[in-house]
Amino acid sequence: MTDSGLKQKVTRLRQAYAPHEHRPLGGYLAAMGTYAGVTASIAALVRATGRPVPERPAPGDVVLLAVATHKLSRLLSKDAVTSPLRAPFTRYDRPSGSGEVMEQVRDQGSATRHAIGELLSCPFCLAVWVATGLTGGLVLAPRLTRLVATALTAVAASDFLQMGYALAQQAAEGGRHAEK
Repeated sequence: MTDSGLKQKVTRLRQAYAPHEHRPLGGYLAAMGTYAGVTASIAALVRATGRPVPERPAPGDVVLLAVATHKLSRLLSKDAVTSPLRAPFTRYDRPSGSGEVMEQVRDQGSATRHAIGELLSCPFCLAVWVATGLTGGLVLAPRLTRLVATALTAVAASDFLQMGYALAQQAAEGGRHAEK
């Protein structure tokens, strides 16, 4: 198949997939390829170092990594302080409370830039990458990974306590206003 024939097929596929909306399929392919490369690199590093891969991860590690993945994904994708990491791929929209911001993906530029913007601004999308990194870290550097995951888990627990405190404070203030 010629290069122009392949381009025509890709264009037809893109139009058939999303005829009324721009979907950066090429960017998604680049992101998937990068993820596969990162995962393969972690696997190669595990093999090269001879680190044993657990047959079944300990339930405590699974819970620790789950909470740490949640927190790190939100920090990277929504925290105001990490917005410089997302700025080349997103545009600030508005604050969304608790130190988080809402951003819009930049549509101009390449399909890869758009796909990276979607990935970096979506905690659900980013969680796959974070969990892969933490899981690889658990095999390659378990003590350090558990330490980092413990800190992230403590921050996540603190977030929920802060929110609970704020709700309790609002309820108490609302009760005082009702008495007046």
